[in-house]
Amino acid sequence: MATVVKYPGGVENVQVITDRPPSAGPDPERHRLAEADAGVRDWRAWGPYLSERAWGTVREDYSEHGTAWDYFPHDHARSRAYRWNEDGMAGVCDDRQTFCFAVALWNGRDPILKERMFGLGGDGGNHGEDVKEYWWYEDSTPTHSYMRWRYHYPQAAFPYDELVAVNALRGRDDTEYELVDTGIFDDDRYWAVTVDYAKASPTDLCILITVGNRGDRDETLHVLPTLWFRNTWAWGLPGGDRVPVIAGSAAGSTAGARLVGEHWVLGQLLLEGDGQPTPLLCDNDSNAERLWGLPGRSPYPKDGINDHVVAGADTVNPDRQGTKGALHYVLDVPAGEQRQIRLRLTRTAPPPASAPPPPAELGDDFDSVLRARRAEANRFFDSVIPAGASADEALVARQAIAGLMWGKQFYHFDVKRWLEGDPGSAPPPAGRRHGRNSHWWHMTSFDVISMPDPWEYPWYAAWDLAFHCVTIARVDPGFAKEQLLLLLREWYLHPNGQIPAYEWAFGDVNPPVHAWAALKVFEIDGSRDHEFLARVMHKLLLNFTWWVNRKDTGGNNVFEGGFLGLDNVGPFDRSAALPVAGVLEQSDGTGWMGMYALNLLDMAIVLAEHDRAYEDIATKFFEHFAYIAAAAYDQGLWDDEDAFFYDVLRLADGTRVPLKVRSVVGLLPLAATTRLTTRTLHRLPELGARLRWFLTNRPEYADVIGVRRIGPDGRQQRLLSMVGPEQMVRLLARMLDTDEFLSEYGLRTLSRAHLGQPFTVILGGQEFSVGYEPAESTSGLFGGNSNWRGPIWMPTNFLLVSALRDYAAFFGDDLQVEYPTRSGQKRTLDEIADDLSARLIALFTRDGWGRRPIYGACQLFQTHPDWRDLIAFPEYFHGDNGAGLGAWHQTGWTALVADLILTLRR
Repeated sequence: MATVVKYPGGVENVQVITDRPPSAGPDPERHRLAEADAGVRDWRAWGPYLSERAWGTVREDYSEHGTAWDYFPHDHARSRAYRWNEDGMAGVCDDRQTFCFAVALWNGRDPILKERMFGLGGDGGNHGEDVKEYWWYEDSTPTHSYMRWRYHYPQAAFPYDELVAVNALRGRDDTEYELVDTGIFDDDRYWAVTVDYAKASPTDLCILITVGNRGDRDETLHVLPTLWFRNTWAWGLPGGDRVPVIAGSAAGSTAGARLVGEHWVLGQLLLEGDGQPTPLLCDNDSNAERLWGLPGRSPYPKDGINDHVVAGADTVNPDRQGTKGALHYVLDVPAGEQRQIRLRLTRTAPPPASAPPPPAELGDDFDSVLRARRAEANRFFDSVIPAGASADEALVARQAIAGLMWGKQFYHFDVKRWLEGDPGSAPPPAGRRHGRNSHWWHMTSFDVISMPDPWEYPWYAAWDLAFHCVTIARVDPGFAKEQLLLLLREWYLHPNGQIPAYEWAFGDVNPPVHAWAALKVFEIDGSRDHEFLARVMHKLLLNFTWWVNRKDTGGNNVFEGGFLGLDNVGPFDRSAALPVAGVLEQSDGTGWMGMYALNLLDMAIVLAEHDRAYEDIATKFFEHFAYIAAAAYDQGLWDDEDAFFYDVLRLADGTRVPLKVRSVVGLLPLAATTRLTTRTLHRLPELGARLRWFLTNRPEYADVIGVRRIGPDGRQQRLLSMVGPEQMVRLLARMLDTDEFLSEYGLRTLSRAHLGQPFTVILGGQEFSVGYEPAESTSGLFGGNSNWRGPIWMPTNFLLVSALRDYAAFFGDDLQVEYPTRSGQKRTLDEIADDLSARLIALFTRDGWGRRPIYGACQLFQTHPDWRDLIAFPEYFHGDNGAGLGAWHQTGWTALVADLILTLRR
């Protein structure tokens, strides 16, 4: 039985297939995952690994001063061959990005084909880079056996110039000028375009494109399913000049409308469609004449199909050959109706294939595959999402996971080659050898990696990736483990032990959360893959040592780190040079390192069950944690009067200046906690002996390692924590205060107390101030999309909720604290963790008025039946009303909401 959703104009569109296969027997999707993990069949070989944006990235930037947005702007993207990767809409490719497939559209009015999403660069938006389109990842299984993508395309001319001009006139005190603000969706005059993918085999994709005319007038839409090869031949590399070929069928061919690709490694590819589209062919080479006034490699360059369709130009190859091809459909769709296109993309033969491929099956077999994969996807997610979740929560969780799956991108970047330039191109400016990422020349990437956001952050970020993996492990632990190991491999990890941060600055410092994530993934996967844990730990030992050697300037076990992902929460930019001579000792840096030490302790304890050599390592990290935790108090990070941790500026003359900003910086030490049970200490006698020695001979550490009580199992356990019971209760009183951190939708990044009482400090004759702002900061201190102060942030909330559950496992129901502060109501820590989880989930689910807080005051998203159940996963959220902010497809760490739902409703 299918659920049919009706839209204005009488359109009926099948949204959710609720047919279920019999519950008995193996789960087909889990069977595919098992085959992929075992190397039997590579079900992950093809996937949504094509980026939504490759222009404006560091990889494509060969400018002298690192101006990536200017060097390769959106206006160049249709005409200029990319060096390192490709982009497109609803795109798929193989895991080496040999070929790419995506959907292009034209409404008959735009100046260019809609081949990729449009947005503003870092200097164009008044709050940093910002995409100006609306699309959603509705579904995807982990093997991508079934996927669904949705896009709303205006029928009027896309307002490119208006979006640029109006945003340029707005300042930081103004909101972003978005596509919906232009009125272009008024009267429902837009196309609802969905693309469904269903795998008949690892290299056989059934593709269904559905275009719905939501308006009240008959309209025509050009749809161009496009197949092309990534350009590997134009860069002058030795042995790299071989060019693949795509051939289109001749008009009236009995073989049907098709594109046939031939590649010496991949073999033969067939893209065949139903109906009578026109094959159009050009080459995936730059239009050098348009861009630079120079002769190009091909008379039919990359933008040839665009110019032919939009302007009728003679820019496609009449011989129907090239390296980029499209099947051109022209669909006349009456008001309120829809049309569908069936396509099949198949690897039909290994190299050297020469015989014409047989016709693709686009009839009953196509229907059978699509129907089966949809039903199997439903069955798989029924086994993942608890029955206790509401229908709306299940919708949110499934779309969150879909966003994570679609966020997997092919990422290619040889930093040494990038610094030196290609033989076939002009030498890059000499300054590049000493500029951005020049110390990371060893790094070579050629992998599928989970990205934070396929448009605004189409490059991996180390600490984002760690959070991604926690949720990914709920559906695909094999891929999650592979991802965590990847950034620790020799071609990523710096020889000095640093984990690369992100391509804008690999040398920036991200919080050390890899060990935490590895433990979470290990546990989610059943706590049995000890080889994975050992491999992670060996490399993290190098990274921990890098932290100790590089980020503890005074050798006193308190840490710096600068950026640490929190950007603009302090009075000055922590990544820049300090305004006065000295060292900034950071509460979050020290808290992260305390947590890191405990994570490695927990890993060593697990591994010591199989190899007693790890007991020595456990003892080492027990001691190191004790030193770090005690130093936070000894060196003045803890302010006992305020009951809060602060950053401290240690001046050259030894003077210490506490920066009394109550921000999440001072809450993160709560996350540094674990328990040691009597069973563990008996099983690891050296660790037990060392703990007893510490308590006897170093009583000053008793507060961080000495708390003990009888656990639920009747056995004694010890709490290791940077925050002792007394400090924890006082710190929680601030954290759970609605006038400070606690909001209706989670914990704010900055205390709301700073709204009326900004923190101000004078350093070097300059005044620096921090005031509470619930959304993007108006100070412009850090710039770009990283300019926040008070919003709600999913990753830090998730860590603090997890910490509360860890404390609850130790204290049980015996410890209750006032929640919210001053309410007079006492709750256990588990109850508080549950309520915080519910508040965070409520960001996405409909409230009593049917509204989703993430969509704020936008009526179209809140009330329109065609929009309201399409869920976005913003980067962060307004600290007072929960409205979504920042990158709009941040289903990397924001997908943690799915984990919260699975935990709360299990």
